[in-house]
Amino acid sequence: MHPPVNFDSLVLDAVLSDWVQALREFAVESVVVLGPDPFGGPTQRRVLALHPPSLLEAARALADSEDFGAPWRDSNAPLVAWQHVAKSAFESGSRWRRLWLAHGFQSVVRVAFALPGSRAFECFLFSPREFHDRAEAAPLAWSVLNLWPLLRSTLVEAQAVLSPRERECLALAFDGLTARESADRLACSERTVNYHLANAMAKLQVDNKLSAIQRACWLGAL
Repeated sequence: MHPPVNFDSLVLDAVLSDWVQALREFAVESVVVLGPDPFGGPTQRRVLALHPPSLLEAARALADSEDFGAPWRDSNAPLVAWQHVAKSAFESGSRWRRLWLAHGFQSVVRVAFALPGSRAFECFLFSPREFHDRAEAAPLAWSVLNLWPLLRSTLVEAQAVLSPRERECLALAFDGLTARESADRLACSERTVNYHLANAMAKLQVDNKLSAIQRACWLGAL
């Protein structure tokens, strides 16, 4: 079962829509952002963002596939790659390729942002045009790298799993500060810091700070 996709964020939808519009000159007509399922196994991914939303079935098929997934990340494969969608499209396990081909897409550029625990955020740009060399894919990769800070912060706000104070306390713990040191930094009591850390751990379904920090990273919150 797939978790809900946060397409109800008007800000996120506007960011993706404007981005795709800006990429029209490179014949890009769809963007998919996948991220790790913080409550799933290392191979499980979910659709975090998509434009246009009508391609949700194809995007979920990509998330469910093993292509560009954990085996790819654990190898020496590049963080930036481009492929013809038709590659292995009619072999077992390539349902996502068949779906994207059915919508008229020929090429995909994928850019990954590595996370702890062999996870990653992945941006996929789909084009109905067939790219013939790396030079055609390079401007798209640069576009992803330039937009990623804004897109990542927008995704965090759209998911809204942790409160700003919970994220702040986790960030200080990630920097190695104790609860007392974090309290001094935030001008509050140690009890208050521990309260926010406990809430964060409950929301992230873990029982220690290290695991909470790791899952917060998988959400893009840190």
